[in-house]
Amino acid sequence: MYHYISAPPTPNDRLRYNLSVPPAEFELHLDMLQRLGYTTISLYDLYAHLKDGAPLPPKPVVLTFDDGYLDAYTEAFPRLKARKMTGTFFIVTDFINFRNPNHLTWAMAREMAEAGMSIEPHSRTHPDLRNRSHNFLVWEILGPIEQITYYAYGERRRPRFFCYPSGQYDDHVIRFLKTVDIWAAVTTQPGLVHTLQNAYTWSRQRVLPGMNAKQFARLLGESV
Repeated sequence: MYHYISAPPTPNDRLRYNLSVPPAEFELHLDMLQRLGYTTISLYDLYAHLKDGAPLPPKPVVLTFDDGYLDAYTEAFPRLKARKMTGTFFIVTDFINFRNPNHLTWAMAREMAEAGMSIEPHSRTHPDLRNRSHNFLVWEILGPIEQITYYAYGERRRPRFFCYPSGQYDDHVIRFLKTVDIWAAVTTQPGLVHTLQNAYTWSRQRVLPGMNAKQFARLLGESV
């Protein structure tokens, strides 16, 4: 799980600092994954394997990027593409709709999708979704699904995965995701075990800035 692929403007911003991996470090991570024999896959590949037994490479890994920051396009995307790797980008659609300069545009999202990246919803405005009304969830979840379908995928496909804002959810949110045919959702909880039974609470491994090679390898479950 990544957020920013850029250095924070000031180290005094602890929240931004902990969400930021500088591009040079990100390159080291990608190169290390390839040296260790990992192959990037999408959440669609993972789901097809769990549901239908579709084959996976020997050491699969899913790279996810939250929030849809501009550096997803300027820093992460070209480095993935150069290595023939793929990523899953969870975007907050109103940041795009209202042309926040720190976030992607729809043209960027579409270019990434056409190059094989997955563009998936992370809500409309990034609120806490717990204890919300049905209509609120329609606005925050179904709306972004439809926008991504149209603007990023050109109606060729529909996103099937969701990322809970700040990792927060309740049973009502999970029930709603099922009604709009979302197949699985990711949290911010650490872990390496993914099944169909826990498909709406899939864990991820958070990548922090400044991790050395051994620390990064441990995230992958490598014994070092």
